This record gives sequence, C-alpha cells and structure tokens, in this order.
Amino acid sequence: MKKKKRMSLKEKTQLKWGYFFIAPAIIGLVCFNFGPMLFSMWLSFTKWDVITPQEFIGIKNYVNLFKDPLVIKSLKVTAYYTLLSVPLVTCIPLLIAMLLNTKVKGLSVFRTIFYIPSIVPVVASSAIWMYIYNPMYGLLNSIIKSFGGHTHNFIFSPKEVIPSLAVMAVWAAGNTVVIYLAGLQGVSKQLYEAAEIDGAGGFAKFRKITIPMMTPIIFYNFVMAIIGSMQTFTQSYIMTDGGPSNASLFYSLLVYRTAFKQSQMGYSAAMSWILFLIIAALTAFVFKTSDNWVIYENGD
Repeated sequence: MKKKKRMSLKEKTQLKWGYFFIAPAIIGLVCFNFGPMLFSMWLSFTKWDVITPQEFIGIKNYVNLFKDPLVIKSLKVTAYYTLLSVPLVTCIPLLIAMLLNTKVKGLSVFRTIFYIPSIVPVVASSAIWMYIYNPMYGLLNSIIKSFGGHTHNFIFSPKEVIPSLAVMAVWAAGNTVVIYLAGLQGVSKQLYEAAEIDGAGGFAKFRKITIPMMTPIIFYNFVMAIIGSMQTFTQSYIMTDGGPSNASLFYSLLVYRTAFKQSQMGYSAAMSWILFLIIAALTAFVFKTSDNWVIYENGD
C-alpha cells in the first residue's frame, strides 16, 4: 500500500492562496444562491404574508397548486410558448450563423447588426416591439397594409400574442448566433473538401457534415432555450401584463403576482419549486436523449 504523499510547504501555501481567492465566489454562492433557495423551500411549507408570523401548513400549498385554475392556465401558456419559441431560437440562429460564416464584403458589419439586439435591455426591446406590434400605427401592420393585407392585433389578440412573443425571442437571439458561429468555424474544412471530391452538394454537406459536427452546440443552445423560455417574465410583464384574457400569463409572471401583489409568499415559493422541478425534469430528459443524436469529435 502506497503512503500518501505529504504536501510541501510551497504546495500548502498555494492551496491556501487558492482558497483565499475563490472564497468571495463561494461566499456569494452560499449567501445569494443556496441560502435563498433553502429559505424559499422552508417558505413553501408555510403561510406567510410578510407582515404576520409564518404559519407552518405542511404540503397544503402544493396540494392547492394543482387545484388552482390560474396555475394550470399559466403552465399551459408557458408550455405553448416553449413549444413555439425553442425550435425557432434553436434553428433560425443556426441558419443566420451559416450565412455569417461565408466570405462576403462587410461581414463584420452584418455580424454586429445581428448581435446588437441581444445586448439591448429587455425592457427597451419590449418597448420597441410594442410599437412594432401596435394594431393602429405599428410598423408591422403598416408594412402588411402596404401589400394589401389585413391588419392584425398581435399582442392584443388572445390567439396571436404567444406567436408574436415567440417571434420577438428570435430577434434577441444574438448570443445564440455567436455560439453557433464559433462552432461552425471549428468544423474542419477537410471534411467539406472530401465531400466535394465525392460529389456532395450544398444540402448534402449541410446534412452529413454541418449538422452532425454541430450537434454538441445545438444541444447546448437547445437546453438553454428551454430553460430561458420556461422562465420568461419581462416581455409579458411589460407588454401585455398577462393579457389579453390571461392568454400571456406566463408561470413566472403568476409567481411574481402571487408574491408581490397578493403577498402570498409561501404559496409563491411552492410555485417556484414546482417550476424548478419542471425545468430540472425537462433538462434531465434532454440529457438522457442526447446519447441518441449528439455526436462528439471522438466519435461518441
């Protein structure tokens, strides 16, 4: 049996300094992440309106969740938005990144143009899109009318509000485009050259080379899109306030209303943990299925 190697004085000093430099991050993680999470877990088993003392009620909040029609409605709205926005935010940025990966004049300008919307604050972009979607004098309706089409209510229509918000999500997907662009530049050009020698066309190279080599990047962006769409809040809060007729009442917006407008902190905490479990389950499912479609460079 080998004896455990004793650390030298230099190694001990380096280890102490390492702990010293990561201490702020660890303290911040415990105080501002794990601490509030544990507190919210405790709150989910209580009845508390901030003013009166907390009252432990067990799993009553969780039982009432599944009887609350607004909770069920908000879950359906969030699921509908996720089903619409995730494919758009995953696929369209990939096509844009492929265009930005070609050699054309002024390419850096186009890359900047596509990235800028992602750094615009969500509140500001929501105000911009409220003007674009305005049914009376909005930019989009003006364009539609110029072509002889009928005007639409967009975010003011129960049927059109979620598709409209999903389209808006694509506009702010500049970060996703940049990630795809970095992945495309990492694909070996020798693979394309070999495919061209074999007589492969553009679509064949895209299907047989680009997509398989980009699956790890697609997988990452797909997971992040799911998590982001399930937590959508600001767009609905600023643009529609959950309307019309609760058609855009996202789950996160309902959590906010329950906590800060109705002062039901315990019930809101229970709702938050249900959302956490849903996101965790969806993420775990995607990771489980990734073995069947994600291809890494080592061949796995």
